Amino acid sequence: MSTLNVKKALNNNVLIADHESYGEVVLIGKGIGFNRKKGDPIQNDIAEKMFVLKGEKEQEQYKNLLPFLNDDMSNVIISAIELIRKRTNSFLNEHIHIALTDHILFAINRLMRGMEIRNPFLVETRTLYPFEYEIAREVVGMINEMTDVHLPEGEVGFIALHIHSAMMNKDLSEVNQHSQLIGRLTAMIEQQLDVKINKESVDYMRLVRHIRYTIERVLRGERVEEPEKIAKLLKEEYPLCYNLSWKLIKMMQQTLQKPVYDAEAVYLTMHLQRIQSKVK
Repeated sequence: MSTLNVKKALNNNVLIADHESYGEVVLIGKGIGFNRKKGDPIQNDIAEKMFVLKGEKEQEQYKNLLPFLNDDMSNVIISAIELIRKRTNSFLNEHIHIALTDHILFAINRLMRGMEIRNPFLVETRTLYPFEYEIAREVVGMINEMTDVHLPEGEVGFIALHIHSAMMNKDLSEVNQHSQLIGRLTAMIEQQLDVKINKESVDYMRLVRHIRYTIERVLRGERVEEPEKIAKLLKEEYPLCYNLSWKLIKMMQQTLQKPVYDAEAVYLTMHLQRIQSKVK
């Protein structure tokens, strides 16, 4: 465990310290700043229950949020991040402290003024990231219990994206972009096949997860083998689904700005055909 010495307590839950490897850091933890004086060492047992902001940009952004955080709200958010860390059992990108603090403050503020923001990608998020969604549901339940507000189901979706972003070390805007892309692809499938997809169905779940893994393969530049005989068969047997799969692939290419390999059309056609056959 690295040596840490207090430079300044910002409030009961946040202090600035000197770290032997990172220099000046911001430490966040319940009661960590209480009764601390300059030069005090931080004991190991406390150090295990805190979060360290090492990046200068993150530190500045967090300090800017502090005037809007009272001790009670700060405790709620620290508890939420502790819960996320425990449930995911993984390294979380430190930016989650700024992003989640900002989001929860904003959400609670809106609710108290009688405003609620609809989450148009709730079903996609739940289907795409079921693990993160369940943790987010727990987080929202805990926030609702600890405060006198009632965050709606839409907030579970928003918080799930924050959790996924922190776990995967991905920028939140990229995670959002992928959810929105899947929403647009689904709308195009419904329009072109003239169907209304049941968003609670297993087929929809399979389709969305397949598209998610396709997006991830495209971003990694990973090629999948094209089963030529099946490709020929699908093209002849299911021309509507095969042509639609190419339209979807073009939409993916435009959004992701990366090439999508031909083989992806084959696998996508199979999913589309399954959806179409269930409706007919």
